[in-house]
Amino acid sequence: MGAALVLNATYEPLCVVPLRRAVVLVLAEKALVVESSDRVMHSERLSVPIPTVVRLARFVRVPYRRDVPLTRRAVLDRDAHVCVYCGVRADTIDHVRPRSRGGQHVWTNVVAACARCNHRKGDRLLAEIGWVLPTPPVQPPATVAVVMGWASREPTWDRYLGLTQAAVAPAVVAPAV
Repeated sequence: MGAALVLNATYEPLCVVPLRRAVVLVLAEKALVVESSDRVMHSERLSVPIPTVVRLARFVRVPYRRDVPLTRRAVLDRDAHVCVYCGVRADTIDHVRPRSRGGQHVWTNVVAACARCNHRKGDRLLAEIGWVLPTPPVQPPATVAVVMGWASREPTWDRYLGLTQAAVAPAVVAPAV
């Protein structure tokens, strides 16, 4: 059974619901299908395209918006499981400015890295070993918290979550002097 992203009437992401709940919302006319897959659900008298994104018909007030918690899984998701230093599959996280040198455990100081690069860097600064980050790490938008915990995420959700998966370029290594 799949899942569907639920958007507010203003196209703001609210939550992810099981596919069955999304179909019930559409059939009860509480939501409209924004995007659907090629597959169709059949009942005795009705055929409904399987929704991947639905928008509520009426605006729902959200009392607060939480920040995305900083976890290993969230950092790897943000960086698409790609090492920011060399471009291979990442399996660890690294502090750009090491904690032993006063770096903090915050979104703007943590990146995904492979075990090899993480070990090579150690507790040194990037400038000391001649590495440069292609883009500085940023805190993901709060809308990402909506899909945290879902094992698989539909690619069609990215544009509604504010995620544009650009290819992660490997770090540029400055020539040794």
